[in-house]
Amino acid sequence: MIDLRRLHVLRAVDHYGTVTAAARALHFTPSAASQQIRQLARDLDVDLLEPQGRGVRLTPAARSLLAHADAIQARWEQAELDLRADRVEPAGPLRVGGLAAAVSVLLAPMACRLRERHRRLTVSIQESGVPESFDLLFEGEIDLAVVEATPHNPPMSDPRFDQQPLLDDPFDLVVPADHPLAERDRVHLAEAAYEDWIAPVADSPCRTHVMSACGAAGFSPSVVHHAVEWNVTAHLVAHRLGVALIPRLARLTPHLPVTRVRCEGNPHRKLLTCTRSGAQERPAIAAALRVLRDLAPTAVA
Repeated sequence: MIDLRRLHVLRAVDHYGTVTAAARALHFTPSAASQQIRQLARDLDVDLLEPQGRGVRLTPAARSLLAHADAIQARWEQAELDLRADRVEPAGPLRVGGLAAAVSVLLAPMACRLRERHRRLTVSIQESGVPESFDLLFEGEIDLAVVEATPHNPPMSDPRFDQQPLLDDPFDLVVPADHPLAERDRVHLAEAAYEDWIAPVADSPCRTHVMSACGAAGFSPSVVHHAVEWNVTAHLVAHRLGVALIPRLARLTPHLPVTRVRCEGNPHRKLLTCTRSGAQERPAIAAALRVLRDLAPTAVA
């Protein structure tokens, strides 16, 4: 008989990449996490970890076991749904997370609508970055996330998660209000090729989108300043320190002397909803997904 708690430790090692990171997430010591995996290996009479440099990696047997483990987790979500099949009204706690812009424009109004429609449902919101959102879903700390699609996300085929497109969030060129391009309805990004630029910091998911959009327009931007928050970026633009691409979903400080100008070619980022596989049909999660789909078309109008 497989001990599901030990199996969860192995899943965590696969998700986080190392025994130490998995142990930290599970509030174990590394030695305790390693002991759990060694005992699971003895129970099954197979090797689950093998040396790789100074660390370890999962064996083919472990990979095969994890495919079954992910299926078991999805079936468990479905089993809980079946047991509550007579409870069609959304109720209880619903924990959601997502990037800052999604919290402001999507998750907050979603929570408001759900509160009005389902009095027995309690929604809690947590701002979280993209990798953190997947970690929180994996750990069962949140039930639903709105994330940005990036090359570093788990693949859409990952059996642990159900990821669905929600909306395309266009990038606008943001310039000082007295900039010559501010008078235009639309611009080609190449027209800003010789400007100083303000770009997201290196580890921001949006940096890839900004650099790719400029590359598609035929130039590499001269990045003079870097920022984490979009409002910081907008303030730098307002002080005429450069121009920037900012997603339309980002709500900027009112009355800043900056102008958003739409871009030809529609550079954009994609936002996704993400749940654990099998959980998307739960009444509370299904209700939240319906509201998000209702809100999405007008969020970036």
